[in-house]
Amino acid sequence: MRIADLGVIIAYLLFITWFGARFKEKQATLKDYFLGGRGAPWWAIAFSIVSAETSTLTVIGTPALSFSGNFTFLQLILGYLLGRMIIAVLFLPHYFRGEMFTAYELMQRRFGEPVRRFTAGTFLVLRALAEGVRVFAISIVISIVLGTGEIASIAVIVCLTLFYTFEGGMTAVIWTDVIQMCLYVGGALASFFLILHLVPGGWPEVVALGTAAHKFQLFDFRFSFTAAFFQRNYSFWAGMLGGCFLTTASHGTEQLMVQRLLAARNQRESRLALLSSWVVVFSQFTLFLLIGVLLYVYYRSVGKPAPAIAERIYPEFIWNHLPLGVAGLVIAAILAAAMSNLSAALNALASTTIMDFVKPLRPRHPEGVYLRLARWSTVVWGGVLFSVGLAARHWGSVLEAGLSIASVLYGALLGVFLLGVLTRRPGEWAAILGMCAGLLATLLLRKYVAYTWYVLIGSSATFATGYVVGLFLPQQVKTDAVPQVVA
Repeated sequence: MRIADLGVIIAYLLFITWFGARFKEKQATLKDYFLGGRGAPWWAIAFSIVSAETSTLTVIGTPALSFSGNFTFLQLILGYLLGRMIIAVLFLPHYFRGEMFTAYELMQRRFGEPVRRFTAGTFLVLRALAEGVRVFAISIVISIVLGTGEIASIAVIVCLTLFYTFEGGMTAVIWTDVIQMCLYVGGALASFFLILHLVPGGWPEVVALGTAAHKFQLFDFRFSFTAAFFQRNYSFWAGMLGGCFLTTASHGTEQLMVQRLLAARNQRESRLALLSSWVVVFSQFTLFLLIGVLLYVYYRSVGKPAPAIAERIYPEFIWNHLPLGVAGLVIAAILAAAMSNLSAALNALASTTIMDFVKPLRPRHPEGVYLRLARWSTVVWGGVLFSVGLAARHWGSVLEAGLSIASVLYGALLGVFLLGVLTRRPGEWAAILGMCAGLLATLLLRKYVAYTWYVLIGSSATFATGYVVGLFLPQQVKTDAVPQVVA
């Protein structure tokens, strides 16, 4: 273990923990703790959105995709833009009617308290499972650097992230996200140029070998109604439709992202933060895919065997080949992505627990009581994510495991939100039965289709079932309910 690199990593961990904890004094109300007092500028929220959808899975999993495949993963990112546009037009106007703390308050306005709890509970399960995979991905990096076991590796990051999230709330999450995003993007750029420098022949060699191996292939327009078509993860159709539905669900209905949109000063700044974040997301995924191609060319050129586990290729190369101090900086950047996403998940899980379950059941406690409960709820969820992270060791490829787990539940969430804002007749039972149908359809078909189709299948089944049930079990919309787009 190299002292200089370890010093850089330890210094970063201590600094970011200290920096986040400094915001404790600004946390006087639930609005401060969960929405940052709605005082953050749009560009900081945009960076926070990018950090929240970027994790160690992205940093170590994306280079692995292009190392063993090509650039077709970017087709999914193209669908992300379409999804953001739908959210900006369809969901944001509803979220800024009155003062909301969670996405699921919208479901109470439209369908009632049971649907609010059902959707909120679905989010809690979804985020705990998906974040558990990301927590496990952290242990891959730390075990390479420190040589520690998986349990100790996970515990280090969870405890440090939990500390500043516990103290600083959403304000700490947003501003540490800004620092962490700059660090991991800077680290990726540094590693890109350093790996390129180590490739014999430089960029011309990368282009030549990468082109010969079809590494730069971006589009796959093949279309058919065969089983093989729906089993391909990355085609243009799966990317545009799957990416659109995935983003509409994750950024429009999941508290992890909606909480950031609600933290904006107004609807205009929220929309600006959401749309501008796509530019950064597209750029960073392209960068990580290019790093994967560089690594492929490097190992081909020098004749060395690559690590057997794809997700270890990038972090092991950094630790073993980059100059002293630089390797520590890039590893710290990978940990920055992990801590950024983990802090966001902890705050979102705590906000949903308190605002959608605890406060509605006990509405008359002083604000200070809820704030104290919010902090301890963060601690409880830290323990849950630690436990799920240990279980995730046996779930296969970390990047696709995280996306596929989330996609199973995203469909039902998106379907019921669309049912709420696009229809008037369906009521409470229609919404609940629709969600059950969406979950069942996704679970039954997940073995036969790629994960990129999960959200489309689940949301379609949820919406269709809820609409049909609503014809037989209608419910008059309450006077304070969401204004509908169609009758």
